[in-house]
Amino acid sequence: MSDQSVPDEEVRHVAELARIGLDDEEVEEFSEQFSEILSAFETLDEVPEAERDGDLENVMRADEVREGLSQEEALRNAPDSEDGYFKGPSVS
Repeated sequence: MSDQSVPDEEVRHVAELARIGLDDEEVEEFSEQFSEILSAFETLDEVPEAERDGDLENVMRADEVREGLSQEEALRNAPDSEDGYFKGPSVS
């Protein structure tokens, strides 16, 4: 964990930007939590960068044209249909 705590005025500023009202106890609690979060980011800075293996390549399969469902098959499990189309609830 970082030895430095986030100043109360910075916590109050962030709370004000978020339109959150904090009492003194909450400001102290958030100050400690922000310090822990910043410490986690400091730890991430220490992780060495991995070397990249060449350029990226597309590993997706090629598109294939296939026969789709018939209208009857598509509507078979529909809770409601009308004139060959899916029917949904009315929206007012």
